[in-house]
Amino acid sequence: MCKKKCFILTIFMVIFFIFVSVSFAGSLLKEGLWEITSKMEIPGMPVPMPPITYRQCMTNQNPVPNQSQSGQECSMQNVKTKGNTVSWDMICDSQQGKMKSSGKITYKGDRFNGVVMTDIPGQGQMKMTLTGRRIGKCNK
Repeated sequence: MCKKKCFILTIFMVIFFIFVSVSFAGSLLKEGLWEITSKMEIPGMPVPMPPITYRQCMTNQNPVPNQSQSGQECSMQNVKTKGNTVSWDMICDSQQGKMKSSGKITYKGDRFNGVVMTDIPGQGQMKMTLTGRRIGKCNK
């Protein structure tokens, strides 16, 4: 009788420990220096803008790419993590007025893909496609 119960208990424990180890095995992203490329699409623009590539040190405490621009005061809001996906809202005070953005990126190991939609006062909505790849450790 114990053989059958012990076997079932052992199987249950193995499944439980596999589940727990998978749940805590990885963090959201591989921390380090990331190369990020953003491509903007603005409706009505006759010539597409060239992609912009920059580098940023990314951590699990700060998993949102940030390409700051001079003349803007921005605040991040509603930063949420679900699995390997991060979403956020951002409001920036710019020369054109308040710009509101919503973004979402999904990490896949040492890469990510995402999109940011921005409402630009008087110009409509801009779509920014983001891709990123980890290229090494951060310089301290």
